[in-house]
Amino acid sequence: MNAVYCGPPPLPNDLVASWNLDPVLLALLIALGVAFRRERAGLAAVAVLAIAFVSPLCALSSALFSARVVHHVLLVAVAAPLLALALPARRADGIMLPFVLSTAVLWAWHIPAAYDAALANVAVYWFMQLTLLGSALLFWRAVFVGARSPVDRLVFVVAAFAQMGLLGAILTFAAQPLYSAHAIAPLAWGLTPLEDQALGGLIMWVPAGIPYAIAAALIARRGWSSLTRVVA
Repeated sequence: MNAVYCGPPPLPNDLVASWNLDPVLLALLIALGVAFRRERAGLAAVAVLAIAFVSPLCALSSALFSARVVHHVLLVAVAAPLLALALPARRADGIMLPFVLSTAVLWAWHIPAAYDAALANVAVYWFMQLTLLGSALLFWRAVFVGARSPVDRLVFVVAAFAQMGLLGAILTFAAQPLYSAHAIAPLAWGLTPLEDQALGGLIMWVPAGIPYAIAAALIARRGWSSLTRVVA
């Protein structure tokens, strides 16, 4: 099973030329860039989306589960918080529901049947991408509301990374390959499907924590700035 949207799994020698120049996608990204032209966070989010969907990473994620993990981390932990900064929520609603929703969506799309279906059908593929990005955007908008206690927000940022890390640990130590979509292609990249899956889990478990740490530092800094202004 190959990813329909990003194309067939590329061989290593073909990766550099494997750009996705879908005109509809490019038009949407340009439109977003124009809409966010005065928002640095929004423009950064558009750049991240371009890396995820236009660069050779899109094609590589057809071949390697580990590349797909990088793709998903870019969506939920980099593009989504940047979009949340560009589109801030106006009121402090609860964080629990967006947290549960984004967690459920992330885990549901890593169920083997759901994952393989997304890489075999364009409509399901885009449903995966939009629900991952959309649910993460709801979570980060709730987290970044300034009126909320910094402690509460930090707790949920840590919890968000913890649940992703748990999923990553499960994938890292799985005894067998879980995804038919990556049953053959990793071999061309010098990896067995199980090794590729374990690498993906490790990325989700460790390096994916970097954007969460940056978000936590931003929240702590803003909280400290607000406290010092009150004291002053």
